[in-house]
Amino acid sequence: MVILERLFRLPRRYKRLILLTLDASLLTLSFLAAVWLRLEHLGPLAAPPAWGIWLVVLPVSLAIFLRLGFYRAVIRFMSTKALNTLVLGIASSAALLMLLCGLFAVAMPRSVCVIYPMLALLSVGGVRVFLRSLHMRQQIRYKDPVILYGAGSSGSQLVHSLRQGGEYTPVAFVDDWRGMHGTSVEGLRVYSPEALPRLVKDFGAKCILLAMPSAPRTRRQEVLRMLEPLAIPVQTLPSMEDVIAGRAQLNEIRDVTVEDLLGRDTVPPDQTLLDANIRDKVVMVTGAGGSIGSELCRQALQQGPRALLLFEFCEYALYAIERELLQRVEEQRLEVTVRALLGSVQDRQRLDSVLKAFGVETIYHAAAFKHVPMVEHNSIQGIRNNVFGTLATAQAAIAHGVETFVLISTDKAVRPTNVMGTTKRLAELVCQALAKQQRGTRFTMVRFGNVLGSSGSVVPLFNEQIAQGGPVTVTHPEVTRYFMTIPEASQLVIQAGAMGSDGDVFVLDMGSPVKIAELAAEMIRLSGLAVRNEANPEGDIEIRFSGLRPGEKLYEELLIGENAEQTAHPRILCAHEDYWPWPRLKDYLQALYRATQEHRHDTIRQLLLEAPTGYAPITDDITDLVWRHTPAAEENAVLAPLPIAASQISCAATPSRVAREEPVMANMVPSYASRR
Repeated sequence: MVILERLFRLPRRYKRLILLTLDASLLTLSFLAAVWLRLEHLGPLAAPPAWGIWLVVLPVSLAIFLRLGFYRAVIRFMSTKALNTLVLGIASSAALLMLLCGLFAVAMPRSVCVIYPMLALLSVGGVRVFLRSLHMRQQIRYKDPVILYGAGSSGSQLVHSLRQGGEYTPVAFVDDWRGMHGTSVEGLRVYSPEALPRLVKDFGAKCILLAMPSAPRTRRQEVLRMLEPLAIPVQTLPSMEDVIAGRAQLNEIRDVTVEDLLGRDTVPPDQTLLDANIRDKVVMVTGAGGSIGSELCRQALQQGPRALLLFEFCEYALYAIERELLQRVEEQRLEVTVRALLGSVQDRQRLDSVLKAFGVETIYHAAAFKHVPMVEHNSIQGIRNNVFGTLATAQAAIAHGVETFVLISTDKAVRPTNVMGTTKRLAELVCQALAKQQRGTRFTMVRFGNVLGSSGSVVPLFNEQIAQGGPVTVTHPEVTRYFMTIPEASQLVIQAGAMGSDGDVFVLDMGSPVKIAELAAEMIRLSGLAVRNEANPEGDIEIRFSGLRPGEKLYEELLIGENAEQTAHPRILCAHEDYWPWPRLKDYLQALYRATQEHRHDTIRQLLLEAPTGYAPITDDITDLVWRHTPAAEENAVLAPLPIAASQISCAATPSRVAREEPVMANMVPSYASRR
């Protein structure tokens, strides 16, 4: 084996020289053997013409091999093309031998020229197959044995890839179809799924590769859950949906993701709905660098907008999504203008200038603070961004004649127990009230639950904790959430946005809720590890319960009432929610704005309780970090600047400072005169 290792590591030119010498010997032996098999003696070779002819045939044959590129083929990667080259080269050698024997009247049976190429093919080709098998056997010692689930065309292609690679060696197939059981594919026996525990033990398999890219997502989920008790790592080929969308390559092996566990078969989109608010229009996405915002940008780009505006406050997030989209535009040769715009949705002047300059026709408003504990601890900033940021964006849309405004909402807005959910419900109320107040801009709200892989999601946290050896932290054994993949949610948002009119609230069908503790256990088991608990004290990773965080609910809901109606799309419902008319809501927002300016958290709490949001905090304590660390006397002393007349401005106050201090609520009433 040491000699073989040295042989395979020789420089390429030395390997070619060795093969050339070996082939010359094998061709000569094949010629002698052909004569012997035909005549049972080597008499014709005693005459000089016969040897002279062979001394011409041999170098010409080797020259033909060289010309055909036979020595450029790497033995361990030999393909049918190399075999075709070998057959053509040996056939040319035999034809030349027959031609020369006829020209020089050599006393040799013609059948020798038929036997010779067959022996040459067996010897020259056989040596290469033998060397290839030796190399593969040697490599098997350094590869992990794996079992392939799925003996179809994808599994067959995967076997070829694995045998050429240096990480895994396939040892068996498993397939659902009974007709395949007991057969052989690529030299590997096909077994039934019931044999998996025995196969894992007998072969010492280190991993199971799921080769079922064409199977429905529901079937893939069934298989994954069936494999969980084996406590062996599971990897998979991407689904055809991901391959077609360009998110993965067909033979790209990857770890099982939560999308594989929780995702579902998508409903074909209605292209008319996808096009309605995007094709040939100027589209702006606020919060374009976020999880949902960036996916909205990707999907909007494919629908052919005239221009796509990325509005984002975080510079790096904006840079990242702009770079990605510009690369797509170049690769796919799309005629779409992409513009990256830094700005905050709280900055009305910036919004006005952008909407006016580009003539925006559709806005997808995804900008918001969404992390429940973070907003709970920084409640004023959450209110300013989620409520007054939405108000500023919506009023700017009305003022500049934007046709469609789609608010991205959340299931946490339903009977909220936290500030974040309450601010999102207030944002819905703003859009509902403004929709009834005017008719120039069409407002639509789309409400859905958690998206897999978003910033702040439990999934990346669980993956990180599993990689570090645990423990995996879950807040409560009974905490339950709805989940949806980001691409599906974004696609449904676009379609729902095209359906709405007059302030409709749409709710996405999220499927069945999932217990977070069960999700954590599934992720641990599919990583090839065991959950450590009382029933299994020798397990690998413990699930530790840390307690509910401030404002966190055990269960999330999607509907406030029971009056939801089915729409033309099977996964989009239309909810009829109560709201305040604009005059009443305007007075409320004025009071809320003043309370945030004065940093009166007790007043803010009271106002949030008064709004028609269903806000029911879990505790009476205010958890804002600044409030909890500020003495009450000092907190009460902070007053908001009030709007004052220009004649009252002292020489110490500059006009620019007065402009910054004037509450934005002073101009809350929609202005229709400035519409295009």
